Amino acid sequence: MMERLHVEAASLSIAKHGEELCGDRVDISRNGHGITVVLSDGLGSGVKANILATLTTTIAASMLRGGAAIEDVVETIGHTLPICKVRQVAYSTFTILQVDSDGNAYLVQFDNPDAFYVSDGRVNSVECVQRRVADKVVKEARFTVQAGDHLFLVSDGVIHAGIGGVLNLGWRWPNVAEYIRRITQQEKRASVLAKWMINVCDQFYGGKPGDDATVVAISVRKPRYVTAAVGPPRNPEDDRAMVDRLLASLGTRVVCGGTTGKIFAREMGASLAVDLSSMDRGVPPTATVRGLDLVTEGIITLSKTLSRLKNPEEAHGKDGASRLARVLLDADHIEFLVGKAVNPAHQNPNLPISTTLKEQVMQNIAEILSERGKEVRITYF
Repeated sequence: MMERLHVEAASLSIAKHGEELCGDRVDISRNGHGITVVLSDGLGSGVKANILATLTTTIAASMLRGGAAIEDVVETIGHTLPICKVRQVAYSTFTILQVDSDGNAYLVQFDNPDAFYVSDGRVNSVECVQRRVADKVVKEARFTVQAGDHLFLVSDGVIHAGIGGVLNLGWRWPNVAEYIRRITQQEKRASVLAKWMINVCDQFYGGKPGDDATVVAISVRKPRYVTAAVGPPRNPEDDRAMVDRLLASLGTRVVCGGTTGKIFAREMGASLAVDLSSMDRGVPPTATVRGLDLVTEGIITLSKTLSRLKNPEEAHGKDGASRLARVLLDADHIEFLVGKAVNPAHQNPNLPISTTLKEQVMQNIAEILSERGKEVRITYF
């Protein structure tokens, strides 16, 4: 059975100089099987264009999530948006991309620049067929992606960057493609790739964009897994089951809690060594156990980790909380194995009797990670 893929997407925009609102809009939605991206470029610029683009992305994204056919989406957009009296145009442009975890991709483009497809170090447009849908000609393609591939969707403000200024004819598609080829050899993270591209656009415009410009970067890769055992099981006879569950997991293996670390060392026949050099900013030191990637203290470190997750820019140290926060932020699929043995010192009278402070902190951590698009599961022992 082929391993599922993870599709990572990030977008950045700059507004036309003198406008507060960008006339481009992006909607990125994820479900358990993949991702849907809708990029729309509203007619003109400013508030009106923003409204047109927002309507387009909202309609398209909500209909696609509901299982609507692309024909119905295009027809609804055409009938919903007002007609420009000057240009007699009734729509904003749009690009829709869907990629599932098996690598099946679907692309439909309407009057936006062709998407950039990076595979095996080469950048090409996606080979599309044209067809008429609801009196409009759209480009459509179904294709397969693999780990290591990238896709870039852009509005025409990217292709035209620098036109009449730094670049007489603008950045243009082939030159953008060459830049994408170079940066994808250096960097794989979608957020960084989008940032690099939009920064170049802004530089070509001399910091005064002549049009709204938007970049959506999509990276296809193998998923990153993290499994973390937090606290000892309620029943000591379940110690071995928790250890076996963690050791059988994919990806990074983490243990949180002094007692839990000792249980794992015992069951694994390994020694536990405290690393005093890792103690920093009021966070207890980490430890090492052969076969585990990270071993931290319990509730204090978890509480500090929660704070770091709320403010990721603080997760830069070598302390256990920062390291754990970085591991979690980098993961796609996370499972917490939470032991329900109760430490009387961790009880909070303001919480329900059935809930320990540890469990409450873990719920808060899980919520933040879920909001960031991670797939999170908690299993209790």
